[in-house]
Amino acid sequence: MEKPLQEVHETTAHAGNATQEVYESAHRRGKGQTIAARVIWWIAGVLLAILALRFIFTLLGANPANTFAHFIYSVSYPFVSPFFNLFGYSFHYRVSHLEIYTLVAMLIYALIAWGLERLVTITRD
Repeated sequence: MEKPLQEVHETTAHAGNATQEVYESAHRRGKGQTIAARVIWWIAGVLLAILALRFIFTLLGANPANTFAHFIYSVSYPFVSPFFNLFGYSFHYRVSHLEIYTLVAMLIYALIAWGLERLVTITRD
């Protein structure tokens, strides 16, 4: 069994008697928080990768009849649809166009992931 790491936070001397307050190290204390942050970034990474593929496919005018392209369009649709009316939405399959709203969605979801990661890693000292 591994011994927990400890650090001395404060030492006080009272009439020859030394008192130490020992705290668990930040490394040990934040292990669950680190795992939660990793899970958040893993989920965000998968979502951002799917959105990046959608962006590339629409930029190159990928054929939606292709199974993989259809899968990417279908999975990414719920995450991109809130941003359709931001700049106007006119999606035409097999026509190359730049989806600015997909880039905005990627930015927003990355900011949400960052905010959630910061929230779960808050520590009290």
